[in-house]
Amino acid sequence: MSASKTARTDPMVQPAPRLIIDLAAIRRNYARLQAMAPGARVGAVVKANAYGLGAMQVLPVLADAGCRTFYVAHTAEGREAREALAGRPAEIFVFNGFWPTDLAALREAELFPVINDLHQLHQLRELAPDLPCAIHFDTGMNRLGLGPNATQTLIDNRDWLAGLDVRQMLSHLACSHEAAHPLNARQLERFSRIREAFPDIPASFANSGGTMLGPRYHFDILRPGLALYGGPPSDDLPNPFEAAVRVEAPVLQVRTIAAGDCAGYGAIFTADHEMRIATVATGYADGLLRACGDGGFGRIAGTTVPIIGRISMDLTTLDLSNVTDPVEPGDWVSFLGEDVGAMAETAHTITYEFLVRLGQRFQRVYRDTPDTAD
Repeated sequence: MSASKTARTDPMVQPAPRLIIDLAAIRRNYARLQAMAPGARVGAVVKANAYGLGAMQVLPVLADAGCRTFYVAHTAEGREAREALAGRPAEIFVFNGFWPTDLAALREAELFPVINDLHQLHQLRELAPDLPCAIHFDTGMNRLGLGPNATQTLIDNRDWLAGLDVRQMLSHLACSHEAAHPLNARQLERFSRIREAFPDIPASFANSGGTMLGPRYHFDILRPGLALYGGPPSDDLPNPFEAAVRVEAPVLQVRTIAAGDCAGYGAIFTADHEMRIATVATGYADGLLRACGDGGFGRIAGTTVPIIGRISMDLTTLDLSNVTDPVEPGDWVSFLGEDVGAMAETAHTITYEFLVRLGQRFQRVYRDTPDTAD
């Protein structure tokens, strides 16, 4: 994503903020993940509309890059994923478990439930033993999955899996974004013991951060989400993935304010010197989180322009002090891109939340430039 100045809009046309999604970057991130774990298959977590970027556009790109395993949260998301794949071969797993009321929909869309407790396992055995599934073991996150007692019960009663088509066993790392966190090693040890009990079932353990923890965490199938879309999966390690999304918002007005003047709701910003400011056409209704007003920033031709005052529903105000070139209505300001992790930090949240909250009001622009040889 270039730092050069984006061409000014037609002055006769009202400009609208736009969300630029780089499909080629997503494809390259998928290839990067595969290179990091050559002994494993790389799946893709595409829940929440492919992290807000558009399942209908993103899934075909991943499938054409070689992905054959996808993960969603709900059955409805699974149906959308199957539609997006348009006949491409793929296994689609539904994290939120097996619910008998969803059985017809699971069969119709060829979706595979992830079993989260023994009751679901017995229901599957009774109602749909031919339906492919995965089994989720909780190794320390205490969210979903078979806990220690249920896990031991299943190990002691392996015959309960006889006749079932179990495609995966999986667990989820709670702290993979912190490479040195002791829970990572404890979860690895627990999952490895479970794997020994079920050696013939393909194992999936590493999310995006787990991939960066090294080969011991990779097992058979990676389950990345954030890394595919360019977000930083680790707090401690450099981000090797390419930014795949940015916001571009047009400048609506430029003015000069005097020392003592305020900007924005609540007058929380007061200028201590004469300064140029710009108001741009994006706000929290578009997903530029209101909390980003405390330290957030955009860029004009690569130059940082700090957010000043409160972000409002449709508008954000910027300090142009760092910009030497003229700025006029219709010029474009970029947000996120390589800065998405830093912007999330200013809002005291995580990159995941930033991505899934990007609003539908944006004009969405999908770009897919051919990859060039090195």
